[in-house]
Amino acid sequence: MVTILSLWIPILLSAVVVFFASFVAHMLLKHHKNDFKILPNEDGLLDAMRKLDIAPGDYLVPCVKSMKEMKSPEFIEKRTKGPVVIMTVLRGAPPSMGRELSLWFLYCVIVGVFAAYVSGRALTAGAPYLQVMRFAGVTAFACYSMALLQNSIWYKRNLAATLRTMFDGLVYALLTGGVFGCFWPGR
Repeated sequence: MVTILSLWIPILLSAVVVFFASFVAHMLLKHHKNDFKILPNEDGLLDAMRKLDIAPGDYLVPCVKSMKEMKSPEFIEKRTKGPVVIMTVLRGAPPSMGRELSLWFLYCVIVGVFAAYVSGRALTAGAPYLQVMRFAGVTAFACYSMALLQNSIWYKRNLAATLRTMFDGLVYALLTGGVFGCFWPGR
């Protein structure tokens, strides 16, 4: 068994490597440029929404408060007539990514901690590179990618966008596994 504390270098280094790999994926490769569509008459929609003064949050339209209401003829008619909207409303503010980037880096560290825990419980110091990479990489892949499918299943998120993001997660997992393999204790 290898302790999490003895793996602080691969935890932090893998977070840094993944952080920069995500920069490359989103800013240079541009394979996520079609993840969201542009609405027709965006300005008209935004003007109408401003008048409603919708508080920040997640919304489903049409929405019911109970399973019983879901069976009502009024709800069924609204749902059938459409459109059905799932949206997240944010406060208006100038574009800024500082908070999100900080939280993303913290998330990368947390993924590294989970990879360290699983790998450290399964392997001993001096374990072969490929074994370390496998345990750390699979754990990181589960963290970065697997839960994303739920959004395509339940919220109809574009499956192609989900799969592109899961591919990013696979790359991040391989990088995480590689860093752990290189910096594993006893090497």
